Amino acid sequence: MSTLYQDALRSGQEAARTAVLDCAIGLLVEEGIAALTIRRIATEIGTSTKVLYTMFGGKDGLADALYREGFARLRRAQQQVPRTADPLAHLTRLGTAYRERALAEPAYYRVMFEQAIPGYRPTAESLAVAASAFDASAEAVAACMEAGVFRPGDAHEISKLFWAAAHGAVSLEIAGHFPPDTAARRYEALMTAVAQAFLTQASPAQASPVRPEQTTNRGRTA
Repeated sequence: MSTLYQDALRSGQEAARTAVLDCAIGLLVEEGIAALTIRRIATEIGTSTKVLYTMFGGKDGLADALYREGFARLRRAQQQVPRTADPLAHLTRLGTAYRERALAEPAYYRVMFEQAIPGYRPTAESLAVAASAFDASAEAVAACMEAGVFRPGDAHEISKLFWAAAHGAVSLEIAGHFPPDTAARRYEALMTAVAQAFLTQASPAQASPVRPEQTTNRGRTA
């Protein structure tokens, strides 16, 4: 009988690595930080500690891999958002994808943003990987400026303001402060308010974003 690791390995090294990370994040959610050990993960997934030490270099390397994986999944979700002729609608859909990704995998979100692994601090290289996850948002803001929807400005800085607003709303929702029946509406209203701050006077009609229910609902995101 094959193990979980062996089954994943048949699809390649990357699939095996993903299986290990998903096992690790599951243990972190279900049992807490004490369960996040190389030995426990090796037992759960059905491989040797030597394999995992080779793959991650130890617990710190595993924590770093979980952090990077969360941002890699966010980046893929952002890249999969289809472009439209309306740049503001595209920016809004990116925001929806952010929220959906966070709600679909809140444990990764906590590792990325809430120091779920005590003592772990991302390296400068990992922080650069994290920042790249928001390239699509900065490009969408720049597209809004080029189309005359937004006033000229620093697209990266403005995209960070959208991120700050999205992060606050999503964190409150994950923590249970925004109930499910109102969270989507509040998120939409917040994103609309942020967009309003950068609209040109000539485009007030552009301020109404695409509603979250009009996009593919994978779990919920920005």
